[in-house]
Amino acid sequence: MHEASIMQSALEEAERHARERGCTAIHLVRLRVGALSGVVPDALEFAFEALKAGTMAAGARLEIEAVPARAFCQVCQREFTLEDAVFPCPTCGGWESELQQGRELELTRLEAS
Repeated sequence: MHEASIMQSALEEAERHARERGCTAIHLVRLRVGALSGVVPDALEFAFEALKAGTMAAGARLEIEAVPARAFCQVCQREFTLEDAVFPCPTCGGWESELQQGRELELTRLEAS
């Protein structure tokens, strides 16, 4: 489960940011997780609960913002949501599409005191 190592890195990064600002406790960690990131949100939540003990985030909650996969069709100039990782444009059937979002995996918010 690579989500544990991802969460360990996220917690370390959150603690680094909190310490730089003179904080001693983390209350909220928010992550953006893209549908095509290869990360399972439930596994991230499980890892967060298991790893936060003994850290500045021991009492924190985790919020995960799910980011859908979206692409832009170069043929008909329309943006569309990818369903089940199928890539042809649902409007024109064209395969000349460019992924716009869905691979995100980022720490976007941290509340600490």
